Amino acid sequence: MRPIGVFGGTFDPIHLGHLRPVLETCDALDLREVRIVPCGEPPHRGAAHAPAALRRRLVEAAIVGETRFVLDARELERPGPHYTVDTLAAMRAEFGAATPLVLLIGADAFAALDRWHRWQELIELAHFAVLLRPGAALPNAGPVAALLGERRVDRAAPLAQQPAGSIWLQPVTQLPISSSQLRELLARGVSVRYLVPDAVWELLRSAPEYRG
Repeated sequence: MRPIGVFGGTFDPIHLGHLRPVLETCDALDLREVRIVPCGEPPHRGAAHAPAALRRRLVEAAIVGETRFVLDARELERPGPHYTVDTLAAMRAEFGAATPLVLLIGADAFAALDRWHRWQELIELAHFAVLLRPGAALPNAGPVAALLGERRVDRAAPLAQQPAGSIWLQPVTQLPISSSQLRELLARGVSVRYLVPDAVWELLRSAPEYRG
């Protein structure tokens, strides 16, 4: 059974540094689709700069033409705070106990996994695909390093054969773009074209939420 990927973020705004690694992982693991999940109220950081409705529109614009990418707005449609464990549990209930789910997560976020809410339950709900940009460091001590040592796989096959429980390390292209950098440029009136998909740029040009 081809797995379903899950990729969450504030996406404030979404950019090519988000999308290219997800596409590479989708191809490498032959994912059926990737659910792009804009965060509602992330408990570990402050409120998003732009409102949920705009961030949703930006994600919709960003993924036009890539049929394997699917906007999943469930966190925007229910009150928060929103935790990844609850989102994965909802997806598990929706897609069934046998469907492989793969949580796509950056190496920095993975290294801090033990700070996440009910973090030890996540690996029972989904596989992990840890996105490794060049030079990214993985934890070599502590509970997350122990989990990596226990659950890492060197073949992609287990991610399709089991619904959850494995950790796959996925090298990805480094595109050093950040949403905070884009917000700073936009606030100064600087173009961010070619850092975001063209359709996203068209929306950002007329979005007062990102102006200084």
